[in-house]
Amino acid sequence: MERLQKVLAQAGVASRRRSEALICSGRVKVNGQRVTELGTKVNPRQDRIEVDDRPVVLERKRTFLFYKPEQVITSMHDPQGRKVVADYFRHIPERVFPVGRLDYDTEGLLIMTNDGELTHRLLHPRYKVNKVYIATVEGKPGPKALKQLEKGVKLKDGWTAPAKVRFLSHSSRDNTSRLELTIHEGRKRQVRRMLKAVGHQVIHLIRVRFGFLTLEGLSKGEFRELTDEEIQRLKKEIL
Repeated sequence: MERLQKVLAQAGVASRRRSEALICSGRVKVNGQRVTELGTKVNPRQDRIEVDDRPVVLERKRTFLFYKPEQVITSMHDPQGRKVVADYFRHIPERVFPVGRLDYDTEGLLIMTNDGELTHRLLHPRYKVNKVYIATVEGKPGPKALKQLEKGVKLKDGWTAPAKVRFLSHSSRDNTSRLELTIHEGRKRQVRRMLKAVGHQVIHLIRVRFGFLTLEGLSKGEFRELTDEEIQRLKKEIL
């Protein structure tokens, strides 16, 4: 027996938190009975579960690495008709969702999956999954700025956790620098805001690593499915 919200998340209906909201709002039925109590346990192989009177089907769990290009929204749809990450997965029978987000102007590694439990744990601060970015910034950050980033930066939504920072290069031709930053938080536009807070505007940003996963072998707009070995390794690190 498993908690109803966990089953909904695993089925790709919604995130666990969103699944809890669906239950509380009375939109979920189990064996024809409306359920509004969180923590209700079900047998996903025997019980008939419905959301908005539509049966919930447990899909085969699939997880992909996607190289998100710039000017693509990390969403399943956009009211303004702009390109979204879901557009690249229309031919996949299962409906996969992004794990976290990358900004519209940021490119790089994005995990797409219909495994709700995996998504929950990858994003939970408790597990501190490292994400590595390469940022091109205006100017040349000095030792003081780099030290600030390593200690934590005060933003409007509070202090950031310490980051690992590596200075990569500086171009005197256009006075820009490249830095590698490793963080485990996932605040909105966090890397851009951190660098701006220490006096350096981001010109270009790419996420090159999520945990042990990298962009190796992928071009912009391409994706590949994780192997069983990669899935097991990923789960071993966070479960």
